[in-house]
Amino acid sequence: MDRITVVGAGHVGATAAQRIAERELAREVVVVDILEGVPQGKALDQWESAPVEGFDTRVTGAQEYGPTEGSGIYVVTAGLARKPGMSRDDLLKKNAEIIGGISEEIAKHSPGAIIVMVTNPLDVMAYVAMKVTGFPRERVVGMAGILDTARFRSFIALELDVSVEDIQALVLGGHGDSMVPIVSTVTVGGIPLTELLPADRIESLVQRTRKGGGEIVQLLGTGSAYYAPSSAAVQMVESIVRDKKRILPCAAWLEGEFGLDGLFLGVPCKLGRNGLEGVLEVPLTDDESTALRASADAVRGTMGLLDL
Repeated sequence: MDRITVVGAGHVGATAAQRIAERELAREVVVVDILEGVPQGKALDQWESAPVEGFDTRVTGAQEYGPTEGSGIYVVTAGLARKPGMSRDDLLKKNAEIIGGISEEIAKHSPGAIIVMVTNPLDVMAYVAMKVTGFPRERVVGMAGILDTARFRSFIALELDVSVEDIQALVLGGHGDSMVPIVSTVTVGGIPLTELLPADRIESLVQRTRKGGGEIVQLLGTGSAYYAPSSAAVQMVESIVRDKKRILPCAAWLEGEFGLDGLFLGVPCKLGRNGLEGVLEVPLTDDESTALRASADAVRGTMGLLDL
């Protein structure tokens, strides 16, 4: 791919840009931010690491969107970050305004691009981007489930003292307290998690996963997570650029899948060069189905607060 743009030069955006460059997923990475000099400074710093890290992807920064012209992918991280005690929904209206403006610029400069949405509240910001750009659902996907699943897997690895590589898990639903870790699908080296841990310990891991972002916010005191979120976003970018067709939990616009439609929700997605190339419907227990519908209701409730 010739060009990938990262919108937002904060911790998530800058780290994502660095990971994209180091994996050489495009010939050029453009970092856009409204703060004068910040995207240019961070981009120059990253480019100066190229001789040491051994990558040739050019990293540049800009205040406006002209240099992003023709980008194949936009990773959107811009917006306000959560502060201690602030819910994701508290960010809604301000970030919707920010994402609306960014979406207009994307549609203007790169009408064929794919958008990977990272800004919170994730599910609703993806909806804003799709609505404003007019892009089909295949070209707007949200980064949520990969991050939530990574947290779940990391906590399970700590609990069992095993490698994260041998843990397969799946977290669906909205990105927030209503997320739905699908315990029935979790395996450790092919062994069901329910064979290895009692129900009360599994439930504690589920709850920690749901509160995973808030736990980091509380520990930092100011700011929020960015290493894991940027890794999750770049995994999506890599699957698209390299046409890997990976099955990853992402926020997709549903059109009847899982009996739901008219909203973005975390589901198993096949990502390839065309963006979203399919949604896989996995069997759920009755409790999991109920929880997924409740998560969808929570997302709809937040969508209803917007005037779109």
